[in-house]
Amino acid sequence: MKEIVFEILSDMAEDLSVLQLKRLQEVLLKRFAEEEHTSEPAKNEEYLNMFIHAKKIEGCSDRTIAYYRSTIETMFCSITTPVRKVTTEDIRKYLSEYQKKNNCGKPTLDNIRRNISSFFSWLEEEDHILKSPVRRIHKIKTKTSVKEVISDEDIEKLRDSCDVPRDKAIIDLLYSTGMRVGELVRLNIGDINFEERECIVYGKGDKERRVYFDAKAKLHLQNYINSRNDTNPALFVTLDSPFDRLKISGVEIRLRELGRRINVSRIHPHKFRRTMATRAIDKGMPIEQVQKVLGHSQIDTTMRYAVVNQNNVKNSHRKYIA
Repeated sequence: MKEIVFEILSDMAEDLSVLQLKRLQEVLLKRFAEEEHTSEPAKNEEYLNMFIHAKKIEGCSDRTIAYYRSTIETMFCSITTPVRKVTTEDIRKYLSEYQKKNNCGKPTLDNIRRNISSFFSWLEEEDHILKSPVRRIHKIKTKTSVKEVISDEDIEKLRDSCDVPRDKAIIDLLYSTGMRVGELVRLNIGDINFEERECIVYGKGDKERRVYFDAKAKLHLQNYINSRNDTNPALFVTLDSPFDRLKISGVEIRLRELGRRINVSRIHPHKFRRTMATRAIDKGMPIEQVQKVLGHSQIDTTMRYAVVNQNNVKNSHRKYIA
């Protein structure tokens, strides 16, 4: 019955708002609940499909949906017990065996735990189970390490190592905006407002936000666009015909190549994002504004991205405490 509910929701997704879809879901599920006691319990795969449909309605990205599905399906391969009978000990045992089998780190294992927790919490909220068995499995503590940022000198070296205008534009846009690489490759030329030095990007869950770039990025973007002879509306395209939109992997590979040219390891798009956040905080930008620029829903995430300069901490201590 619930599978039919979500098929109806999918059919109506284009005609109703998210709030209306949620209300429709509540009404349909309540109606079908009266007959549920006479029907057989759904299978694990059916519960997973219902969960995935719910996440789609909530606006989760395709990448997040795929990660949820992969995680839960892998769990079902080991835990064949019906979800209504899964215990906390079953989940603990599964996570322990998963770590041994895949030799994964604690951050990866905690991501798995979090996805499983979301699934069972949803089952609890929808009254499919009485209580989530993951509720008593707490966040897995991980070692906090200081993440590296790109120095000003290395940024200049990266610019100098570029032999095409496109790469220089990519470096400066990432460095000045702190946008995600997925947001970068989705940009079109028409999205760029050169007069205001800003553009609209769509982050996780298709959340819209405005980001800003500096004068250097503006000049390199204009030089790159003026050097192109193709008609593709995408902001960044491949260097060779047919000049397709550049993919995330293309950006990552190119930045690694540029890093090797200047003998600097681990140059990747996310490092530019962390560097931008650190620069902003070091120069006095309020953390709430950095959070807004980066598009984080939680300020704790912003704090993890930014590496505070130890010299600034020392100077502040002398100023306010010593």
